[in-house]
Amino acid sequence: MHPKIFGTGVALVTPFKTDLSIDFDGLTRLINHCIAGNIDFLVVMGTTGESVTLSNDEKSQVLEHVKKINDNNLPIILGIGGNNTSAVIESFSNYNLNGVDAILSVSPSYNKPTQEGIYQHFKAISEKSPLPIILYNVPGRTSSNMSAETTLRLANDFDNIIAIKEASGDMSQIMDIIKNKPSGFNVLSGDDAITLPIIAMGGKGVISVLGQGLPKEFSTMVSYALDDNSVEEARELHYKILDFVNPLFSEGNPAGIKKMLKLLNICGDNVRLPLVKASDSIENTIKKGLDNLKS
Repeated sequence: MHPKIFGTGVALVTPFKTDLSIDFDGLTRLINHCIAGNIDFLVVMGTTGESVTLSNDEKSQVLEHVKKINDNNLPIILGIGGNNTSAVIESFSNYNLNGVDAILSVSPSYNKPTQEGIYQHFKAISEKSPLPIILYNVPGRTSSNMSAETTLRLANDFDNIIAIKEASGDMSQIMDIIKNKPSGFNVLSGDDAITLPIIAMGGKGVISVLGQGLPKEFSTMVSYALDDNSVEEARELHYKILDFVNPLFSEGNPAGIKKMLKLLNICGDNVRLPLVKASDSIENTIKKGLDNLKS
């Protein structure tokens, strides 16, 4: 695996102004908040970044802004995925990939390919990608699970496929991957709530949503979890921040995390349709949690 891509990564939101144009000042505050909180790497244009509602120009502008503010402090992962294999490959040329360390590519959604189809999709991407690839399995969004067998087949066949962000929630599947993976291929949690259990089984970190709201707490928990001698400390932090997970995701992502970031005065809670803002009830729950965290 890329030596720098482990620990706590965060899938950055794309802040919007009230007119739904991109709020680059808010994005600056968010990046600095993550760097100050000891986050290990940044993920740009993931699902949390509302990439499906951004134009190609906007995506490039966001990437360039992240590179500028980050100033080579942290590795950058760029989300490039979809259910049209040719379009995914063509989109590599939409970006200036200098300063990008790897591609995060989600398994195809909607057209529900077979496991052989998923394998051939990533095989084609692997053969054309100028950067290492992190697979992303999130059947809750794609309605199509990438099996452990397919993941391991890809990991064994292509040296530039270096990791998987596993968000299936299937612990048996995740353990199968960790047990049988080749050297140099790693598993990152794609679920905030089960990051600690996945690391305990042999995972090497997380690509988190909550981590950008609470970077110090989340990154410290992950650091403790990766240290075999600090399990008690990791468990204490895990349960301290676990209560934030349900309110953050119960009305859709990134509506919840944007509500938290608004309460933290980092950016507004505006989202683009078809997403809508999280409710006042969610805001009150998150605010109460933040107050308790400070006490």
